[in-house]
Amino acid sequence: MISALVYAGEEAVAYDDLTEARQAAGTTWVHVAEASDEEVSAVQSAFDLHPLAIEDMRGDARAKTEEFREYTFVLLKAISLTPGETTFEKEVTTRPVGIFIGRDWVVTLGTGPPGPIQRVMDAAERGDERLLQRGPDFTACRAIDVIVDAYFDLLDEIETDIEEIEEEVTVSTDSETIEKINDVRRDLLSFRKQVWPAREAVGLLARGDPKQIQPQTEKYFRDIYDHLVQIADLTETYRDLVSGARDIYLNTVSQSTNEVMKVLTVVATIFIPLTFVAGIYGMNFAGGPYNMPELGWRFGYPAAMLGMILMGAIMLLHFRRREYL
Repeated sequence: MISALVYAGEEAVAYDDLTEARQAAGTTWVHVAEASDEEVSAVQSAFDLHPLAIEDMRGDARAKTEEFREYTFVLLKAISLTPGETTFEKEVTTRPVGIFIGRDWVVTLGTGPPGPIQRVMDAAERGDERLLQRGPDFTACRAIDVIVDAYFDLLDEIETDIEEIEEEVTVSTDSETIEKINDVRRDLLSFRKQVWPAREAVGLLARGDPKQIQPQTEKYFRDIYDHLVQIADLTETYRDLVSGARDIYLNTVSQSTNEVMKVLTVVATIFIPLTFVAGIYGMNFAGGPYNMPELGWRFGYPAAMLGMILMGAIMLLHFRRREYL
């Protein structure tokens, strides 16, 4: 769906024809959500966009800023968390968003459904003076800003998942807990791969390197750059928290295993002397010069059983006093 606005003051006028919108006086903004091949080709023809930039939009290129003769091309990724196969599992999905900044025009191309950028265009249609009275570089700044703000929402979701994990690791050794930890670590890694290139791309705009960026707009791009630095720092912090949670989980599992092994060791230690006594009297050497007189004693069996019970009880009491059990 192609939307075209032209504004040069306090009013924005919608156009259906891209050529007329391109030639109209004022700032022209063309936004395409869920861009089809036909729509992309129409916009590419109307604004003479380079094929390589369009190819980056359709591919899996990393975020970047690239200068052409007549415009500056900014490629960012709209990032969201989508549910996975389980109730907890989530997957980081990215959708490329291309922003072309010309002398008196700006084009935003998105491959996904209408999102935050559409809300900015709706504000322009309603007469947002801050947007209408400034040039295409400020429009691009607002579009980039709403994309970056969505990164904070994603981090809030991940933070909630980390809080749940931190509550579980100290009381649970369930295998689902380590699966949750691995899912969050994978999401943070995927998110980090998108944030760092985006920070570099916005950094070029914040320095005012492209000629389409006006000096009065640089401060707004610097603010977005600061947000991306903050997002990158939060991502690293959350990765450390998840790594710490994983270490706690592994220590809890190890401690639980040690407790089981300690109990088994105590039980085995108690039964070793009992097995020794039972093994001796199981040899049944009743005849010959080296006979076992206890085998012929009337109270031999009760005495052996009583001795083993006393031996086991004494050892059990000893282990309890040493707090092995």
